[in-house]
Amino acid sequence: MIHVHPYAERTIGRVLAEKARRVGDRPFLHWEGRTTTYAEVDRLTTAHARGFAELGITKGSTVAVMLPNCPEFLWVCWGLGRIGAVAVPLNTAAKGEQLAYYLRQSGAEWACADAEYLDTLGPAMAGLDVRGVVVRGEGGEPPVPRHSLDDVAAASDAPLDLPYEVGPADPALIMYTSGTTGPSKGVVCPHSQGHAVGEQMARHCEYRPDDVLYTCLPLFHGNAIWYTVHAALWADASVALHERFSARSFWAQVRECGATAFNALGAMANIIWQLPPSEEDRAHPVRTAMIVPTSPQLVEGFRERFGITVTSVFAMTENCAVTVLGPHDDRAKAASAGRVRPDVDVRITDDDGLPLGPGEVGEICIRPHGRGMMMLGYHDMPEATLASVRDLWFLTGDRGHLDEDGYLFFADRKKEAIRRRGENISAYELETILCRHPAVHEAAAVPVPSELSEDDVMVYVVRADGTDPDYAELVEFAIDRIAYYMVPRYWEFVDELPRTPSLKVEKFKLRTAAVERREQLWDREKAGITVRRDR
Repeated sequence: MIHVHPYAERTIGRVLAEKARRVGDRPFLHWEGRTTTYAEVDRLTTAHARGFAELGITKGSTVAVMLPNCPEFLWVCWGLGRIGAVAVPLNTAAKGEQLAYYLRQSGAEWACADAEYLDTLGPAMAGLDVRGVVVRGEGGEPPVPRHSLDDVAAASDAPLDLPYEVGPADPALIMYTSGTTGPSKGVVCPHSQGHAVGEQMARHCEYRPDDVLYTCLPLFHGNAIWYTVHAALWADASVALHERFSARSFWAQVRECGATAFNALGAMANIIWQLPPSEEDRAHPVRTAMIVPTSPQLVEGFRERFGITVTSVFAMTENCAVTVLGPHDDRAKAASAGRVRPDVDVRITDDDGLPLGPGEVGEICIRPHGRGMMMLGYHDMPEATLASVRDLWFLTGDRGHLDEDGYLFFADRKKEAIRRRGENISAYELETILCRHPAVHEAAAVPVPSELSEDDVMVYVVRADGTDPDYAELVEFAIDRIAYYMVPRYWEFVDELPRTPSLKVEKFKLRTAAVERREQLWDREKAGITVRRDR
């Protein structure tokens, strides 16, 4: 039974203080052989909060945070949250105009960064009104006043006495969307949102105080910070944090920290699955793994090979856990993103906003039941915020369907849908089928404008190791398994797909490249391969 904090207490300061009083001696964070207890987390984040306040950072101040996975990432973001400042976690791979965009669009007044990022962060600050940068480590010369994070952390950890209140509806984070379909939007997340996710995950995934939740995903992404760290926080459990994913080290790290649960994106899970079978495949304490997105093959394969129960969710940075595939859900629903829970209403609608019935594919729309479970809006983008809501329903921009039992099946991004000859094509479905070919490791389908209006289908293929298929072979494979109108016209083999640091495929880059290089792509029509309706 998890300890449930009522809405009024759902700020990071109140939650951490309560944890310190009730379970202060319990371990919270495992990092490079060191363990930090709940009580120590409370003291560390209080000290950081006071140190930031002494610099003049206060309620509403926006602070860009560019740190790798490390304990300081949490102490910084939570310390800022305790004084009502707004942390802006930045993609550590960002540079140039993209990084400048994040700083400019968020209105960052301060920055907190690892010294290794100063060479890229400095030029991005040019012309912006950034008052100073707090630096972790040595080296680098920022173009604005420099302060040491060690000095910030050395402030007193005496209880804060703020001249204002920090409430659950106050902004805690501005988190940037991955930008897979266009420019990134800054999602303004209240304190209560991360806690709502933590409560959902602890309850639906049945995390316990003796659990150790492993993550190597970047903390600047919602998966790690909310679906692992906040989930552990709400379960009175602990987090085993690692800097990045390494297939070679993964199982050794899991065994060393005694992890009982981990989260993985679909690409990461596939890499784990493709590791050579070993006698030690079950020599670990892991009970559950949350994989997003998942598949029947992974659910059954992880159960049989590793003895692990796979869970999953449908979620976005803008909201919370919309649906959950829990540890006790029907494994026959493994292709789904989980079941609609009492926390959130889900409706599938057509393009006019009219509700559709079970099995009918349309836009996934949601409406949470509790307070504070969603974003406050997109930062400085009122039009985009307004466009995200219709008839009091949040429009996810994703398409899918519900079955008769309330399980949600994802189809594709609405902006990624391919329309050919009057038919809507699910890129996700097409990719899934193509990946059943033994020579296909990954596939990504995108629309290319057709000379006849609407779209032609283009697919990028990453070949499986040791294979060398030709295009015609894959076309024939597709013809035998999918509707005639779905068979791609354009094909290209690539060594890898472009991804965000959170491992999402950057479809907009693939679309742009396909349009620009259309004449260089392999074209089945030019190759004389026609697809008839009756084949």
